[in-house]
Amino acid sequence: MLTVIGPSGGTGTVHDGGTHPERQARIDAVMAGIADLAPELGSELEIVPPERADAAALERVHAAGYVHRLEEFCLSGGGNLDLDTFARPDSWEAALLSAGAGLQAIDALRARGEGVAFVATRPPGHHALTDRSMGFCLLNNVAVSAAALVAAGERVLIVDWDVHHGNGTQAMFWNDPSVLYVSTHQSPFYPGTGQADEVGGTAGRGLTVNVPLPAGATGDVVRRALDVVAAPAIDAFSPTWVLISAGFDAHRGDPLADLSLSGGDFAALARTVSAYAPRPGRLVVVLEGGYDLRALRTSVAATLGALTGASPPDGGEPPTSGGPGAELVELAAAAREQALDD
Repeated sequence: MLTVIGPSGGTGTVHDGGTHPERQARIDAVMAGIADLAPELGSELEIVPPERADAAALERVHAAGYVHRLEEFCLSGGGNLDLDTFARPDSWEAALLSAGAGLQAIDALRARGEGVAFVATRPPGHHALTDRSMGFCLLNNVAVSAAALVAAGERVLIVDWDVHHGNGTQAMFWNDPSVLYVSTHQSPFYPGTGQADEVGGTAGRGLTVNVPLPAGATGDVVRRALDVVAAPAIDAFSPTWVLISAGFDAHRGDPLADLSLSGGDFAALARTVSAYAPRPGRLVVVLEGGYDLRALRTSVAATLGALTGASPPDGGEPPTSGGPGAELVELAAAAREQALDD
């Protein structure tokens, strides 16, 4: 069963940045990818409109003052929050729905006890800090969901395969013993964080895992990063829930980055990460980046197809291999071990 929290019909243009790459057409492409699987999924596909997160959910990870300032900024007309990040009058509503969608996904899986959920909303979230928006992100959607699970006594694994490091998510859970954050990302690259020796604070020592990768890295390198560097930490942590920060801007067609993955690589990564969940009904996939519309459509279809057993109509793209970075995976493992020993 696939539960999608996203638009069930035409929604018009919301949180519109004009020619900004983080645009409403991204959701149209995502939903087209889901539609590609719909004939095979049939009644096993459920699409549910998102609902707003409330203040209590937001303030588990965001400062109350920041939440209030962001709301006021949007409702007073918005503007540019930084060189990359914008807000418009309807951006507050979009941000609340995007943050709330992950909570709905968790509730849906809890009620059903099986299946997988996909959060198909925008703006993305993993760069948003406790008291600051950045990197196209207003509220940290995956962090809101993780914090709600932690409040309920769960142990949460977040795997972030977006091409950019999720600096906001890492910072929010740096000292949290109940959250393991794993990120594979291009480096050196925006936002400049995510080195292998960043392993967590005193209370969360060892619960941050970063594998920086060079431009041109292919899917086999990313999978090796999970197997070699992340898997030992995940096994020791024993998560009760798994959340994926699913950015598809590591695709070779993306205009904003330089990794070389294909839709087939995202399918393989989805299978790998789904195996970290302790049982069915404990995996939520949350949309982050991805700015080439064709690549976004095919990558979403490949990812969700891998998790549900459905096949994209054209069979999808094959996985990639042979790119640079294998040696950096080994170096990342060594740097991590050294940091943990210090």
